[in-house]
Amino acid sequence: MSQAFTDALNEEFPADFASRDPADLATYGKDWTKVFAPAPSLLVRPRSTDEVSRFLKLASAHGIAVVPSGGRTGLAGGAVAAKGEVVLSLERMRKIHAIDPVALTVRVEAGAITEAVHAATAEAGLFWPVDFASKGSSQVGGNIATNAGGVRVIRYGLTRHWVLGLTVVSMNGEVMELNGALEKNNTGVDLRQLFIGSEGILGVITEATLKLTRLPEKVDVFLFALDSLQGVLKLFEEARRGPFTVMAYEFFTAACSARLEKHRGLRPPFEKTPSHCVLLEVEAAKDLDGWLAGLFEKGLVLDGTLAADVSQQKSLWSLREGISESLSATGLPHKNDIALPIAKLSEFCAELESLLASRYPAWELCLFGHIGDGNLHVNIMKPDALSKDEFLKRTHEVDADMFALVKKHQGSVSAEHGIGLLKKEWLGHTRSATEIALMRQMKAIFDPKGLLNPGKVL
Repeated sequence: MSQAFTDALNEEFPADFASRDPADLATYGKDWTKVFAPAPSLLVRPRSTDEVSRFLKLASAHGIAVVPSGGRTGLAGGAVAAKGEVVLSLERMRKIHAIDPVALTVRVEAGAITEAVHAATAEAGLFWPVDFASKGSSQVGGNIATNAGGVRVIRYGLTRHWVLGLTVVSMNGEVMELNGALEKNNTGVDLRQLFIGSEGILGVITEATLKLTRLPEKVDVFLFALDSLQGVLKLFEEARRGPFTVMAYEFFTAACSARLEKHRGLRPPFEKTPSHCVLLEVEAAKDLDGWLAGLFEKGLVLDGTLAADVSQQKSLWSLREGISESLSATGLPHKNDIALPIAKLSEFCAELESLLASRYPAWELCLFGHIGDGNLHVNIMKPDALSKDEFLKRTHEVDADMFALVKKHQGSVSAEHGIGLLKKEWLGHTRSATEIALMRQMKAIFDPKGLLNPGKVL
């Protein structure tokens, strides 16, 4: 980092704009991925789109690499600064503007916390339906940059369905206003969609106009006990035909329950912890008694409970939402986030179980996820007696076999966490050579010097 860059930084920006404090660098240089060690050279925290623009223009002129940073809750290394890059954190840009109750939109800055957006919109009886366990830490800009999924994709779709407009800053400092608050804008290529899910390699998202929907009037939450993954899939088929709209369909295994109890002291409300649990959230249910009776008559579930009120609903959801944190708090998990077409789930899961049983017969496997939209989270816990390096080496070997299965069944090596640094090797299993070449061309157009989030995705 040149003296000329440092001098210009000190002259053009406030005194608290940048930090070289080792504690700040260690904190902001990483995400939830535990594989990569943070090593940023500088942290900057702008307060406006103008400051982002002026800083990126300065960095570009001096050839300084920049890593955009949101809530850093990603699990693919997409926000890691491991090679001396400058971390650009959007956390100071948290403004949530007034809600438009007619258009059902709200304009927010990229650093706005997801849960804060939920709270603000709920006051107007509205909802931004991008929801997941890390909503208390994740930021809207990061949600958009990764096209975040979450627990209600089965009902509402991905983040990109709920973004009307974006303000994006390119690496050379140019500010782009994309689509504004328009519902309809049929005027050529929709550049907004290029930045949604691009993982910060094309530009820095600083503001967004979000599309809202009305809060569901009545929601019911169930927790069911089952004896197998195949049982989870059979129950899902039954839920699809149920007298309601499925909002969420989540599952987790007994190994996840044990880690959750160890870390948070929580356990499923059954006499005996089952091998598999399913959390089902539904809207506008009718004739629930008849539907539930049918489940037991057909032997589809071992046990079940229905939350009586909002407090009990939150308690049931805490069982699912506390899993990822609990796995990391009680050991070192090797995480995989994969997706399959719904029609391929049963066949794939049978082959996956066989693969893991043969390759990891004595290792602890924790499975959970949004199986209702084809998304499985495969977590293998490091045995205490194995070194971290040896563990990562062996799990890398099984990744090759598992991703070959994903490719065979036309799935995705990353359902919702992105590619980042962690999945680059396997991108070709899901994207064709032509697609990857086009991605490289887009990167070259928006960031010809390769300074923005370098080394990620491609």
